[in-house]
Amino acid sequence: MRRLIAFALLSMPALVQAAEGMWTFDRLPIEQMQARYGFSPDHAWAEHVMRGSVRLAGGCSGSFASPDGLVLTNAHCVLACVSQLASGHEDLVAAGFVARDRSQERRCPDVELDRLEQISDVSERVQDATKGHSGRSYIQRRNAITAAIASECGDDERTRCDVVELYDGGLYHLYRYHRFHDVRLVFSPEYAIGFFGGDPDNFNFPRYTFDVGILRAYEDDRPAKIVDYFPLSTRGVKPGDLTLVTGSPGATDRQLTVAQLERLRDYDLLDELLVMAERRGLLYRFSQESAERARVAQRDLTVLENRYKVFGGRLRALIEPALLAQKRRDEEALMAVASPEQRQAWADIAQAGQRWRAIRQPYAYIERQRAFWSRYYGFARTLVRAAEERAKPSAERLPEFQDAALPRVQQTLLAAQPLDGDLEAAKLSWSLTKLREVFGPDDEFVKLVLGRQSPEALAGDMVRGTTLGEVAARRALWDGGAKAIAESTDPFIQLARATDGPARAIRAQYESEVEAVEDKALASIAALRFAHNGTRSYPDATFTLRLSYGEVRGWVENGREVEPFTVLGGLFARATGYEPFRLPQRWLDHQAALDPQTPFNFVTTNDIVGGNSGSPVLNRDAEIVGLAFDGNSHSLGGAYGFDERLNRSIAVDSRGIRAALRNVYQASNLVQELKLQ
Repeated sequence: MRRLIAFALLSMPALVQAAEGMWTFDRLPIEQMQARYGFSPDHAWAEHVMRGSVRLAGGCSGSFASPDGLVLTNAHCVLACVSQLASGHEDLVAAGFVARDRSQERRCPDVELDRLEQISDVSERVQDATKGHSGRSYIQRRNAITAAIASECGDDERTRCDVVELYDGGLYHLYRYHRFHDVRLVFSPEYAIGFFGGDPDNFNFPRYTFDVGILRAYEDDRPAKIVDYFPLSTRGVKPGDLTLVTGSPGATDRQLTVAQLERLRDYDLLDELLVMAERRGLLYRFSQESAERARVAQRDLTVLENRYKVFGGRLRALIEPALLAQKRRDEEALMAVASPEQRQAWADIAQAGQRWRAIRQPYAYIERQRAFWSRYYGFARTLVRAAEERAKPSAERLPEFQDAALPRVQQTLLAAQPLDGDLEAAKLSWSLTKLREVFGPDDEFVKLVLGRQSPEALAGDMVRGTTLGEVAARRALWDGGAKAIAESTDPFIQLARATDGPARAIRAQYESEVEAVEDKALASIAALRFAHNGTRSYPDATFTLRLSYGEVRGWVENGREVEPFTVLGGLFARATGYEPFRLPQRWLDHQAALDPQTPFNFVTTNDIVGGNSGSPVLNRDAEIVGLAFDGNSHSLGGAYGFDERLNRSIAVDSRGIRAALRNVYQASNLVQELKLQ
């Protein structure tokens, strides 16, 4: 049975006193919003906001801002596209890009926009299919039924269907999207202003960053016709105003058990931070060798520095005693009302954690590709696995190669991606060295990979010998299937073929001994929560569309009041002329045309995490008053909990966007389309 969910604008007890939560659109907390802000969105408002929002499949959010498919998001969300379109002769990352008319808009090789159209409840089908199964059988049954459901949903190139697990398996919903795969770059600011303040300012406030990117969705080679879109407000917001953020937060772990959180604290986060620290050092050293090397490494370094700060903030949150103490109290209260059979779930999770510690390094280095830090190897792994998986019925494949996922896999694989051989060789050499360091030179897998060569020599030979940097070569292998893969002499294809058996083996072990055990146990705990709270609380984030409500408000930091707004005048006062506080010449040239009191960035109490980048910040009239692009340092613990006193999201003010497009970039076409005259 598949039941279509109407917008259940729930009247529910205000169990969560703070403006906390990433709420699914079928269950918005109307009573809470009404009680706190006097706002009760109706069905028409909810449907309009749902259809005006988009998800960038690469990991960001955005929204339609005109009837001709114009999409507002962040500059850092379009950085990959800009990097792919740039070259040594045309550095669009540094110089920025403004399409003065639609003929100048450039197609992004690897951007997909998804607009949510429909939510259906498929919980009964999934739960019936997996009932009584455990271990590897549980994973296989779950993958098979979700693949079947997604395939039934739609199979044309403009439809995407995902089965989403909510409440740790308490519910399964089918999300049906309209897919826009022809997406073109309209505007991207200079890197120096889009990332003004760089790593020192990242996850801090006050901020002075023009993190704004503009795309356009096309269909049939024409701008897509959009009914539901959000006007850009020229009035903006003031302290205390209600703000509503709609977007696709990536993932939170607020329902994990204490044992799982302790594992993250003591093993996983530390592991990741140590690896990222070394990678950051390598990229920084590489960047210092020449201006060209700095250019080609810029995107990797920007992404890595951001991730390093995120993971560091998560670790600090788990080290803070108060958070785990509260989690422990909540867990003990839930266990107190559990039956002996239900309490076994916590013991099962603890046991699975022991198995995870035993296999975590092989899983990270072999299956998760930590040993092979190179886009060439990523291409090769995709091609090798796709050739084997596509020959099977969709329900029997790995989830990432099922029919619903293949269009995105193919688009990403065959997108033009300029790669620098020296950078790829340096990255691969480092990761192969780490493989040998962790497992030792006598390990059979290490010998399989390195043979008698050094990591540096092998990496250099492979990068010089590969053709996977060419789209035509990747397309030939994709189209040629298993035969082409078997006959290929490309060194990365050969390496991916040799390592795929061990990688699949450790993945199967992880899925049967860790993932399946934890998923079943968490589903049991979720059922216990359901018995007491039902869906009156929000589920963990799953990179699906959510709504967060809050308000414009600063916070108190070490006894000092942090004001909620910055202004354009502060940007020029903060500029030093040196990275990362150097302003583009265009901004310096047009400083006199800007009102220094124009609001530029602001903070709100909205509950958001990574994936919300580019989310529209809306007022109650569904007008865009800002674009969310970051959070403060306290928000880094948002993966595990929310504290309204301290957690803040950061947005670019709509009035700052208007001033920049009009007076700095003089983009009259965009000013007119966005009605910002």
